[in-house]
Amino acid sequence: MDTPRKIERPSREEAEAAVRVLLRWTGDDPDRDGLLDTPGRVVRAWEDWFNGYNEDPADMLARTFEEVEGYDEMIVLRDIRFESHCEHHVAPIIGKAHVAYIPTNRVVGISKLARVVEVYGKRLQIQEKMTAQIANTLAEVLKPRGVAVMLEAVHECMSTRGVYKPDVQTVTSRMLGEFRDNEATRREFLAIIGKRRVDL
Repeated sequence: MDTPRKIERPSREEAEAAVRVLLRWTGDDPDRDGLLDTPGRVVRAWEDWFNGYNEDPADMLARTFEEVEGYDEMIVLRDIRFESHCEHHVAPIIGKAHVAYIPTNRVVGISKLARVVEVYGKRLQIQEKMTAQIANTLAEVLKPRGVAVMLEAVHECMSTRGVYKPDVQTVTSRMLGEFRDNEATRREFLAIIGKRRVDL
């Protein structure tokens, strides 16, 4: 699991002052009426957007249930919406995640799977790393027979700047255990989430 290195955080006042500098850099006046409260609003928005640094995804998966009547088939959550920000431009990444695992003798509450996606999304990211982080955390904590994660997202650093390609989706996947080793299991997962195939 990828745990962010602890750093000394600036004060709220320092963060708001940094926003004021950027507002001046754009050529606008942070002291005009419309922008007076903008530094505070931006800092509060960042507190929400990057709240994932304050939470440990492994802790969310710690409580599991063993009374499953021997259930040992695939568990899939599909179309989990997530919002993240790219670490290169701090531009939004908007997408959906599909997450599956095959339990051994215990399962986790399904909302916890969505929370793991959310926590990693609420950090500065690249999609490839986020995909691996989700899959690796599920594999390390739950010790399942297999894990599959697929993310589909639109990156605004590509759609609103640079090459200006608004309709391009990025798709990433990570298959572990039976999802990697067993083609039939992988095909079943892809069929459930509505995809034909992914070549590994």
